[in-house]
Amino acid sequence: MFENKSISIGKAAKMLGCSVVTLRRWEKLGKLISIFRTFGNHRRYNIHDIIKILNKNKQKTICYSRVSSHDQKKDLLVQNEKLIKFAQENNYQNIESIMDLGSGLNYKKKGLNNLINMILNKEISHLIINHKERLLRFRSELLFKICAFHNIEVIIVENKIKDFNQDLTESVIEIMTVFCAKLYGSRSRKNKKQLSQ
Repeated sequence: MFENKSISIGKAAKMLGCSVVTLRRWEKLGKLISIFRTFGNHRRYNIHDIIKILNKNKQKTICYSRVSSHDQKKDLLVQNEKLIKFAQENNYQNIESIMDLGSGLNYKKKGLNNLINMILNKEISHLIINHKERLLRFRSELLFKICAFHNIEVIIVENKIKDFNQDLTESVIEIMTVFCAKLYGSRSRKNKKQLSQ
């Protein structure tokens, strides 16, 4: 429909909801370049470039927060409020929250999977997290690389460098917690099965 279609600076400004002066300034900044000029020296813009900017403006800023267990639900709400406040104070647009309850070792969390789908569908411009362990306990760097590939900026609010021993202790505790939960869950199912026989 829009193949090889060029539009005037006036139409481009109207589509983007800005002034002609703004578009001239964007051209100087390299944000939106006209594809050619007419004999009368009027700028012409590629419709696809305009649509890309419109789609970018629709993208969301996601505040992702997570805690490991149900007894930390209050902490989850505090964490979420903190991220939203940070996003608002720094003028991020289209702010939405994703909150997860579950281990940082659990890759099946509903919120995490929604986040991954949004990243792959290019629905996000910014991802804000409290610190990287809130996303995943291990290999969060892999998700950060996928974000970088899709030009998604990841903002870590508390980018603290943890003491090695503290980080190791927290990782071991989380692994043990998941292991114990699976073991007790398995025993519980086994006991229920024996009782039903």
